[in-house]
Formats: sequence, C-alpha cells, structure tokens
Amino acid sequence: MNVMSHPVTAAILKDKGLDIVLADGQPHYFNYYWLRDNCPSSFDSATRERSFDIFHLEAAPRAVSAELAGDALEIAWQDEAHVTRFPLAWLEAHAGAAPRPDPSDLPRKAWYGDHYPDVPRFDHATLLGDAGLRAKWIEAMLVEGFTIVTGMPDSDEALTRTANLIGQVRPTFFGDYFDVRTHIAPTNTAYTSAALELHTDTPAEEHAPGVQFLHCRANTVQGGGSLYSDGVAVANDFRKRDPEGFRLLSEIAVPFYCEHDTYDMRSRQTVIELDKHGEVSGLTISQHMLDIIDLPQDLLDDYYPAFCRFGKMLQEEKYMMRFLMKAGECMVFDNHRIVHGRAAYSATSGERYLRGCYTDRAEMRSTYRALVSEGRFRA
Repeated sequence: MNVMSHPVTAAILKDKGLDIVLADGQPHYFNYYWLRDNCPSSFDSATRERSFDIFHLEAAPRAVSAELAGDALEIAWQDEAHVTRFPLAWLEAHAGAAPRPDPSDLPRKAWYGDHYPDVPRFDHATLLGDAGLRAKWIEAMLVEGFTIVTGMPDSDEALTRTANLIGQVRPTFFGDYFDVRTHIAPTNTAYTSAALELHTDTPAEEHAPGVQFLHCRANTVQGGGSLYSDGVAVANDFRKRDPEGFRLLSEIAVPFYCEHDTYDMRSRQTVIELDKHGEVSGLTISQHMLDIIDLPQDLLDDYYPAFCRFGKMLQEEKYMMRFLMKAGECMVFDNHRIVHGRAAYSATSGERYLRGCYTDRAEMRSTYRALVSEGRFRA
C-alpha cells in the first residue's frame, strides 16, 4: 500500500515574509507583520480580544527560523524571546485572504402580495425559552425581512422583551418607543387617522434603525388595514424593467428631513440600497419626509421620472400585501427593506393602538451568528 507524503514543506524565509507549501500543494506567502500580530498567544481567551500590541515592537518583525513541528509551523522571532506556533490547518484556512465566512450573509427571498398566509409566525412565549427557535426567527428576518410574533401579552414589557431577543432598543429622535394612535396635536402623519403611504421609517436619520417592531395592542376601528411590500422584490424587478432608472436611484443620494419644534434631522440617502455583493438590500423612501431634491435641474429631467416610475411600481397590486393587524400580534420587519403603510380609518369607530420600537440590523446579525456558529475562539 502506497502512502502519499504530506505536501506541506518547510518555510522559506524572505525579507518581509515567508513562503510555505501547504496541503493544496501550492506555495503560499505570509507577511511577518500579519503572522506576528495573529500569533495565537496574541489573544486573551477570556475577552477574546487581541492583547498583543504590535505598535510596541521596536523594529519590524522578522523570523530567524520557521520549522515544521508535527501539524504546526513554529516561528522564532528576531529581537524577541518569543516563538509562535501556528496549526497548519489554521494557515490553510487563512491563506486565501478571503473574509471570514459569515453565517448571517444569507440570500434574500423575495415575496409578493399573496404572501400573507405564508408569513413566518413565531409564538412569543416559545421564543423566550427556545434559542433554536430564536435562530429560526432571525433567519426568517434575514431571508424574508418580515415576520409576525403571536401571543404577545398586552404590556409594555412584552415589546421590550421581544426586541431584546434581537438586540438593544435603539432610540430615534422620537424616543425609545413610539405610540401609534390618534394624537390631538400630531407631529407625524402616523399619529392621525389618515391614510399612510408606503414608506420606510426615519429616513432623515444618517443611519436609520434597521429592525422595526409594531406591537398591536388594540384594533377595533373601521378601516386601517395594513399595507406591506417587499422592497427587494420591487427593486429587483425594477432593475430588469428599467436598468437606467435603477442606476439613478441606487447611485444618487437625495435629501430627507424630519423637522418640528425641538428637532431638525437631515440626511442624504439613495432610494435603492445595495449590499457588498451589489444585490438589493433595501430602500429608503418616504414622500412625507423627502426634502426638496437639490440635484441639478437637468439631472432631474431623468431622475424624477425614474423616481416616479419606481414609486408607482411599489404600489402595484402584484407587490402589495394587505391584512388587518390583530391585538396580540407584533409585526417585526427590516425597516430598510420592507415598505409599509396603512389605509385610512375612522378614529371614532373603536380603538387602534400600536406600540413600536427599533433595534439595529447589525445587532440582529450579531445575535444570529452567536446562536448558530462557534465564532473564532470556540472552534
């Protein structure tokens, strides 16, 4: 029986790094600064943070030797009484200069107006006690962007506990929480009984909150049906239908504002948001909070028609999911992806009360990674 020898060979030292042939049979180059900075001893096992400070080295790191020792490469450093031991498997995993795999980087699944029966639903009490179900809930948020939590107690605490399953409640200039009901002196269209156009929330913030929670505490009015559309589905179709319009809306930022007696919030956002892969990840849109577009007038000859074509497309029945929220339900959705609104209702016909708050998308992804992966230091 012939046994193939392991292809890993001893390292060849160079001026600024070393070469080593790894298990794929190919030579790989590693920089000395990178090797010294990422020595396993550079990290504190309790905090999981780097405890070594490369800024304190008096001279550039340089190896005086690099030898194979079983399944590891041992590097002795010049001007330091220090030896680094790298498992070969670790070097192989990092040889390609690729980002660390991210379990939260999931492909999005577009949905359309007939989606309501298939919306992922999760029981509140079960979510509180089942980490596996929480992971499935957040996965549904990452993939579909819209979920419903059922069985919510009629209390302020219930909303906070639900939001904290994803992250910390993220305040906006409206406060930590907001109450959607008819106000005598409203500061926002949502606080009236009028129809509310499809929009994303707080577009005037430089970094608008990513996850929105709307806890329905009471809904006995006539009218007030909820409207939700998947911005990813609409923008993906718009990209095919109107490539130049898509380019304008995804590349050119326009101004948004929100202003009242004690605040004057302003930002510039693209209407269509793209992720690091160039895929549609969301929208920023609100006719109520769109400021005077200050683009050159000749550019507006193309921009405004594209903007209107997209806005009308958002309202096509193909994309519009309509339903009536029920007391005890909490709508949880990606505020950068899902556009939402409501039909007008009769304020004197009953009671309609929603309590809402936000968390951030980055925190949601963080929670998901912690639930489903081992990370760097638990492997």
